Amino acid sequence: MEPRSRSFYLLAAFFTLFVIFLYGPVITIGILSFQGPRGGLTFPMNGVSLHWFFDLFEQQAVGDIWGSFRRSFALGLMVMSVTVVLSVMGGLAFRRRFRGSTVLFYLIIASLIIPSILVSLGVGLIFNILDLEVHWATSGFGSQLTWTLPFGLLIMFAVFNRFDKSYEEAARDLGASPWQTVRHVVLPIIAPMLIGVALFGFTLSYDEFARTLLTAGSYNTLPLEIFGMTTNVTSPVLYALGTLTTVFSFAIIGTFLLVVVILRRRRTKSGSDAGSGLV
Repeated sequence: MEPRSRSFYLLAAFFTLFVIFLYGPVITIGILSFQGPRGGLTFPMNGVSLHWFFDLFEQQAVGDIWGSFRRSFALGLMVMSVTVVLSVMGGLAFRRRFRGSTVLFYLIIASLIIPSILVSLGVGLIFNILDLEVHWATSGFGSQLTWTLPFGLLIMFAVFNRFDKSYEEAARDLGASPWQTVRHVVLPIIAPMLIGVALFGFTLSYDEFARTLLTAGSYNTLPLEIFGMTTNVTSPVLYALGTLTTVFSFAIIGTFLLVVVILRRRRTKSGSDAGSGLV
């Protein structure tokens, strides 16, 4: 067996530091959330208990934790649904070049370059100029779409660039209408990628702070509520909230991945059944 080169150990050390930097804060908050009833915000631990998790479900003197969670969850579902639909429609539209397609593409991608706080400020100003109420379900919804929709479109552009058009041609040869081709051929094939777009849309919306800061109105989303609590809450209940939201995020990701696996297994099984039927 050949000895490892020096570059291997350097890259391994760099990767280890990267993982510690990425997950170290999450692990630290998770550990501190199990402080005892008299525990503080820093180490050393003063006992181990679930006291602060139970405290989350009691009436809080500061903040509206569960109200903000419901708003973030609802906003995430709204943004996810619209992102998936518009991304598919945009991906289908950009399969053929049309006048102004290049300009439109760069206008869509530009929202990823503009600082998020400026997008939030601009959306809030527009609503104020039009004398419309700044609300998380309207202005906040629109500002978050400027963040999630470009990602969804980029994914769909990559998907349709690799899509085999012979499937659609075969469906049309068999008499399928354009809508039937999209519904029964295109969408089932790209279903796993659609779940990826949905996952992007929901997670980016759920933890978005900057683009919601000036567009949420009087009712905070969960990231804004947590930020507000950092200046008032001096107990590990904040860490318990962070741990629960992290577990919730991983649960959402795991659910989406499970759905992808199930869809792939069904498609593989249906393909093998169709193949055996031809024998």
